[in-house]
Amino acid sequence: MIPSIHRDSKIIVDLVAIKQNIKKELARLTNRQEMFAVVKANGYGHGSIHVSKAAVEAGVSGFCVSNLDEAIELRNNGIQLPILILSYVAPEYVELMVDYDLSVTCPSLDWLIQVNRIIKQLDLAKPLAIHVKIDTGMGRIGFRSQEDMSQAMAIIDNNPDILLEGLFTHFATADSVSEEHFNLQKERFTVARALFPEKIRYVHTANSATTLWHDAWGSNMIRYGDAMYGLNPSGNELVEPFPLKQALSLETTLIHVKKIEKGEKVGYGATYETKTNEWIGTLPIGYADGLRRRFQGFEVLIDGQRVPIIGRVCMDQCMIKLPKSYPVGTKVTIFGTNQHQFNSIQSGADYIGTINYEITCGLSDRLPREFIDNTCGEMEG
Repeated sequence: MIPSIHRDSKIIVDLVAIKQNIKKELARLTNRQEMFAVVKANGYGHGSIHVSKAAVEAGVSGFCVSNLDEAIELRNNGIQLPILILSYVAPEYVELMVDYDLSVTCPSLDWLIQVNRIIKQLDLAKPLAIHVKIDTGMGRIGFRSQEDMSQAMAIIDNNPDILLEGLFTHFATADSVSEEHFNLQKERFTVARALFPEKIRYVHTANSATTLWHDAWGSNMIRYGDAMYGLNPSGNELVEPFPLKQALSLETTLIHVKKIEKGEKVGYGATYETKTNEWIGTLPIGYADGLRRRFQGFEVLIDGQRVPIIGRVCMDQCMIKLPKSYPVGTKVTIFGTNQHQFNSIQSGADYIGTINYEITCGLSDRLPREFIDNTCGEMEG
């Protein structure tokens, strides 16, 4: 999907805000801790390449991505810092991982056995760097059995082309008031940690939530994701220890304005009926752009005022109720600041019953991204 650059709907990403969010957290870390910026899923919808370059300027030590292709994209765009692939990569891509100087998650004993067999048939220029994942209570990927962990170490010890670079886990409830499950995961990781060598370059348990509210427990490296973009990982459950600045704005414009008589229907399913003679504006944005149908009724901003989306959101358009007639081309802000009013991404997440980063990750590539990268507010496409 190519960006629709000839249409007035766009994402604006404040890279200055991202740098500030990074620097504020870096200031809280010890001199023994490093930060890897998490830029998977196109930088949580913000644009992975621009975000990564801003993160380098802000002082991160490396990056985390979801898959091999995301890692290769960073390398092909000049990112030279360490890159860790957090999810499963098929063993047959060992040579690609080494060629692109990537670190990869070891999710299971079976995966490691396959990799070990493949590597013995290759002449690698350098060892494959792996981070062993411990499933302490997330239930996704990772080792659970101590016997499997011990067998994994035996394989690693006997193959110089496999480098144990990292050991990690992921907390499922670090963003919650309740710490019961968090503490259980801590206990399990402590047991697992004792089965591996004392000296491992990266030991990391801390996602954004663990970093913000649990002092990056057990980590000499943190994986900084949601908070880097100015979003609170807990939604509204916990208060962040320092102000985070939302980096993403979503803007569009009016493309059509009309007065509709009382008692007329608007939108698919005729779910909205005008109560009086009403001014209706049409916006060139819809669910194909990531503005879900459930946003019907959500208030967007125009001229510093809140106005509701009326009728069902269409694939490419949606309608809003206006307080008066406005010219075609008038700016409408879905998320971000419009005069003295601000719409947070969290408010949109609350409205449709989801989490803030599902909102940003769901914004499609059809929306062009513009980037603010200095205090004067100049933009680049």
